[in-house]
Amino acid sequence: MTNGDPVSWLMIEPGWKVVDSQGQEVGSVDEVAGDSSDDIFNGLSISMSLLGKPRYVPSEQVGTITEGRVHLTLTKDQIEHLGEFEEPATSAEILPEGAGAMRRAEAAVDAPTRSHAEGLNFVTRVAHAVRRIFRR
Repeated sequence: MTNGDPVSWLMIEPGWKVVDSQGQEVGSVDEVAGDSSDDIFNGLSISMSLLGKPRYVPSEQVGTITEGRVHLTLTKDQIEHLGEFEEPATSAEILPEGAGAMRRAEAAVDAPTRSHAEGLNFVTRVAHAVRRIFRR
């Protein structure tokens, strides 16, 4: 595979470069939002600066995805005006009050209600920034 070959959204990893519609680097991927089991891509959380809040880019604004790089259909100015990324709500199955203990235990395993195991933090952003600098 060459650098120009398109790849699936499932391949996107934190730290990949994000470029605007003009091809200028505007940041890096922090998190991918979607449901891989149903192949539903919702969008990306991108970091534009080391200390800035992550921005949410809806999937409709993602153009070509190539190895290590995500091309957006937005200009840098448009990206700067995107909303902040908010952690998606977890889902849980609501059981009737009469559900037995076994069914409730199964539901806790099927749909745990907790946030992602790996949260975005300052150290992660620094690591992504350092990786971007040395890949140039």
